[in-house]
Amino acid sequence: MRQEQAIIKLTFLEAILLTLLILGGVSFLIIKYEAVPHIPIVLAIFLLFLYGMIKKVSIKDLESGMIEGAKSGLGAVMIFFFIGMLISSWMASGTIPTFIYFALEFVNGKFFYCVVFVVTSLIGISIGSSLTTAATLGVAFMSVSSALDFSLPITAGAIISGAFFGDKMSPISDTTNLASMTVKVDLFEHIKNMMWTTVPAFLLSFVLFAALSPAEASASFEKISLLKETLRSLNLVHLYSILPFLVLTFLAIKRVSSIVTLSAGILSSLVLTFFVQENFNFAVMIKLLFSGFEIKSGVEEIDVLLGRGGMESMMFSMSLVLLALALGGLLFKIGIMDALLNAISAFLYKVPLLVLSTVTTAIGINFLVGEQYLSILLTGNAFEQPFKKAGLHLKNLSRILEDAGTVINPLVPWGVCGVFLSGVLGVDTIDYVPYAFFCLLSPIITLFFGFTGIRISKL
Repeated sequence: MRQEQAIIKLTFLEAILLTLLILGGVSFLIIKYEAVPHIPIVLAIFLLFLYGMIKKVSIKDLESGMIEGAKSGLGAVMIFFFIGMLISSWMASGTIPTFIYFALEFVNGKFFYCVVFVVTSLIGISIGSSLTTAATLGVAFMSVSSALDFSLPITAGAIISGAFFGDKMSPISDTTNLASMTVKVDLFEHIKNMMWTTVPAFLLSFVLFAALSPAEASASFEKISLLKETLRSLNLVHLYSILPFLVLTFLAIKRVSSIVTLSAGILSSLVLTFFVQENFNFAVMIKLLFSGFEIKSGVEEIDVLLGRGGMESMMFSMSLVLLALALGGLLFKIGIMDALLNAISAFLYKVPLLVLSTVTTAIGINFLVGEQYLSILLTGNAFEQPFKKAGLHLKNLSRILEDAGTVINPLVPWGVCGVFLSGVLGVDTIDYVPYAFFCLLSPIITLFFGFTGIRISKL
């Protein structure tokens, strides 16, 4: 989407009023009525269509704006298909279960908060879902913390920090793929560039959780032991199951295209699955790739943790991406984004102010709308052209979208992630926020890099 697509000129006042009306309406429906984001976005599209017609913009031009916006997300849609198949095949081959098993080996009573942070980070990277990590292992850790008489808010902060670190850095995470595809940056180049801000945030969080952790504790760890024993009994823990991960890592380092890299990860895991799973055949494989991995272990946490993946599981994300990009296309076509960006264009040529504006926008959308996907999509589309005009590589923008978009939503009490995490962990958002160190540090560090110019890549 480009600014020059605008076919009418609006005043800044018109643009800001329309923007506040749209974002306020979407926020109200999501927060008040707990609506999925799709319907509010469709209603926002209807509103823009009506406004465009009042401004005598032809229906054909309005439709073309929507189509052009949606077309820009087709690359992300294709990646999502492959991500869904990768997750289900890695579950069936034991790749992800093996990572989970060895991560649980680290859990003991010593330096508890620190260990929880590291383990949830590893699991988050393995499964690419912060909410699934928190809703499964996170709940188990909360039970252990209660038994040890440790602080539940600090434990929740460690779980959320680790889960969102993993979500942010995982190549199979939908938000990671969304951020890279929104501004057309290679997935693995995006992940590599994120390390400059993410690793410092991780290390500082690690130190803080280590400082807060008790030196030792004695209590029962039956829940953790049960999870480990169940994984082994299901015959899903094998050292050779890590091979698909090594294949994917090697190709990523060699900068092979994302589609080829993901395909290799899928194919290698499917070959392994024939040795891991009994009665695995071509018909089962087809169902696995589309519907995801299903398991009935008798342990609810394991069933929820492993029962994921498949192309079908990505439909929610893909449909939201297309609708949000269609909305973005209309915002550009009608001239709303043109008017807003022109109003602040005098400041955007300076890198520190450009980074500050991007961070503020991503955080603001999270608090206003309560939805992390929209914070990534709308901010990415709004600042793509300013970053180019400032001579900055777009991987800087995709990194900021994660630093100030992905990890902020769990800090919003009325946000999708905030509401979910507060419910499953049993700790109010306002109580765990001070201890969600990784989420708090990420935007601060990205602002530091922006103001100092450290690791800000030029075109």
